[in-house]
Amino acid sequence: MLNTLNGNYLNSLRTAVENKEFLITAEVMPPKGGNPTHMVEMAQQLKDRVHGINITDSSRAVLRMSPLAAAAILRQHGIEPICQMACRDRNRIALQADLMGAHALGIRNILALTGDPVKAGDHVEAKSVFDLESVRLLKLIHKLNHGVDANDQPLNDGATDLFVGAAVDPQLASWSGLQKRFERKLEAGAEFFQSQLITDFDRLAKFMDEIANSCGKPVMAGIFLLKSAKNAQFINRCVPGVNIPQHIIDRLEQAKDPLQEGTIIAAEQVQVARELCQGVHMMAVKREDLILQILDLAGVAPVREIPAYVNNLSPVVVST
Repeated sequence: MLNTLNGNYLNSLRTAVENKEFLITAEVMPPKGGNPTHMVEMAQQLKDRVHGINITDSSRAVLRMSPLAAAAILRQHGIEPICQMACRDRNRIALQADLMGAHALGIRNILALTGDPVKAGDHVEAKSVFDLESVRLLKLIHKLNHGVDANDQPLNDGATDLFVGAAVDPQLASWSGLQKRFERKLEAGAEFFQSQLITDFDRLAKFMDEIANSCGKPVMAGIFLLKSAKNAQFINRCVPGVNIPQHIIDRLEQAKDPLQEGTIIAAEQVQVARELCQGVHMMAVKREDLILQILDLAGVAPVREIPAYVNNLSPVVVST
């Protein structure tokens, strides 16, 4: 069944994947509170530049609005959401209930995640659930799409039609562990992959050449806007598996305008990623408005025609 809103189809991600287009997605955080205005404003700016907008599920275990509600709000504004669904806070009953609800609300794109540990967030005394993890969640969604629940009982009121993706971290220390986990997610039904923040593009190239290219499913490289040297150092300290190179930190530290330099660095990384994989997943925490500038600097065209669109920025040039 096609996903419609006022007669307009909202399935550009699935269509772009099927057409093997270069994919662009971006991440927008739901509000911490009941007012979605800022989230909607950020998403509307990105609407014509991306195939879908990820709505995070209390990322880093920090409380935010329900991703299901936030995704439904975006869809009401004609914006295609990718609803993240983490196992941390729900058992299999709640996960199935939310997934059926997503389908009923016209939300088709799901990113299946295990979820960050509670101890990393702002409610450290909360109880974790983790009834499932991401591979088992993928298998559960496969069942729902085929008309049965987790216990193989029929969905009497209709199967779901969810287009499901998964996360991947090409910079994982264990190469065999990375390969095994990726293959398990493929077998469980992942249709696309979004990577964690990429800093080692040689490692990404090796991952694509030796593991991902043969699978036929798109991988989107995670591109993260670094706002300053201090921001980069904080990420190195606090984000497991990420190692932002010293030469990047030096560039940010020496720049007259670190935020602008971070924008240029991100644009350069988009250009490199275009040569290696089938898409990019853009992350610019609290500065989602700068994603437009990054894409312009990288020379990435809008995914949809924008009336009276004017681009005053010259694309950056990456030296080889």
